[in-house]
Amino acid sequence: MQEDINHRSITFGVNSSKMTGKLLLKLIKLYLTHKKELPHGKQTIKQLAKHGQGMTNIEITDKNIKCFEKYARKYGVDFALKKDITETPPKYLVFFKAKDNDAILSAFKEFTADRMRKIEKPSVLQELREQKEKIKNAVVEKVKKKEQVR
Repeated sequence: MQEDINHRSITFGVNSSKMTGKLLLKLIKLYLTHKKELPHGKQTIKQLAKHGQGMTNIEITDKNIKCFEKYARKYGVDFALKKDITETPPKYLVFFKAKDNDAILSAFKEFTADRMRKIEKPSVLQELREQKEKIKNAVVEKVKKKEQVR
């Protein structure tokens, strides 16, 4: 058994030493083409089209579209943003792969819920300012009485 293992390791050493430069170059090129991957996350429309899958889009009128990227990364959605300046106010088109439809809807649902929660939440600084004004405008009457108890 030990002799068989020694024979195989020697055969492997001889075969690898016969590797030429051309074969090594071919293997490196093969590895690099395999290593090259398509981009993920935010990308251009051309890069998204290279994925070879159908694309769909959704119109958004929200000015704070940058916050959406956080949720898209969370759900692993490949998307592209396009600003439509032909309309006033400008609309944003979010292109994404058709197979990511459920993921994009979940991301939008969470995004809008978070935005609504932030809008409804009262500002602590604003409440503090209001309380300061109330205290400032309040009339405080102080009555001083001196009494001695024996």
